[in-house]
Amino acid sequence: MKIGMFNETNENVDEYFKTIKKVLKKGLEMLDISNVEFNIIVVDNNYIHELNKNYRGIDSETDVISFALEDDKTFNPKKRVLGDIYISIDRVYSQANDYGHSILREFAFLSVHGMLHLLGYDHMNPNDEKEMFDLQEKILESSGITR
Repeated sequence: MKIGMFNETNENVDEYFKTIKKVLKKGLEMLDISNVEFNIIVVDNNYIHELNKNYRGIDSETDVISFALEDDKTFNPKKRVLGDIYISIDRVYSQANDYGHSILREFAFLSVHGMLHLLGYDHMNPNDEKEMFDLQEKILESSGITR
């Protein structure tokens, strides 16, 4: 299992990377997944705005965007390269403040959310949303990341 962590901002977020990797690895263990690679890339609002506009046709920033490399069920069973997760550090700060919890909690939440998207989870209907959001909370809680 390999999780790349890249900071494309001037913000010092390295202190969060070690804990976030542990949370993501815990989530993968809970899902019995071990042969994967993916990246977390931390960017600013301007960068994620452009990604959202160019790839989703939505002309605004967002908090997290996942780019999955697997479109179907065919993959190399020895190593699955899942894709990339882009997280807006500006949104991490503002949403942590808005929701009244720590920066670490928001950063971990968005990271887990993005990872689950790479694994095929979605929240387009109420049943799928409940499944995905319940799993997010279970992963976070089992890692000691609470509100």
